[in-house]
Amino acid sequence: MITIRSEMARDIPHREALLDEAFGIDRHEKTCERIRENRMPAKGLSLIADDQGQVVGTVRLWHVSINNEAVLLLGPLAVAASHQVCGVGSRLARTALNRASVQGHKAIILVGDESYYSRFGFSTNVMTGIDLPGPVDRDRFMGLEFEAGVLSEQSGMVVPTGDYLGARTRLLAKNRLSAVAQAA
Repeated sequence: MITIRSEMARDIPHREALLDEAFGIDRHEKTCERIRENRMPAKGLSLIADDQGQVVGTVRLWHVSINNEAVLLLGPLAVAASHQVCGVGSRLARTALNRASVQGHKAIILVGDESYYSRFGFSTNVMTGIDLPGPVDRDRFMGLEFEAGVLSEQSGMVVPTGDYLGARTRLLAKNRLSAVAQAA
């Protein structure tokens, strides 16, 4: 039975391995990764799909702003190849969007496949005046407004605003990943 739950520290190495599997080791070079780099995800918006103790999916949301308008950046969302036809990604996305809405967030942006994310209400139409600080395929740059006009009436650059990871936190995460790599 697959459950959607909040991410825990013990999930980090498994999440990172899943993301490497899904997006490749060059995923760290993408524009959205630069925005997330050395930042804490939004509180309560890092989720794991758990299948009897195994991490089979992940999604995280991050604080960003456009001209001082606070919004969230969704991503990455990934599901293990063995679970991709089970609706795990949709459950993760819907849970994350619901939690963000309940927390009072006004909008969410992402870079992803329109054929997938449009089912949740994401659209390129609300993003015409908004840019990322790096290369982006405009056909994949989408937003979802919980409050009308938050994105569609904006223009400007997306900037990260989430809390920084402390040096100690970065070191602990790096050590956890190294330990898992050595054990594999």
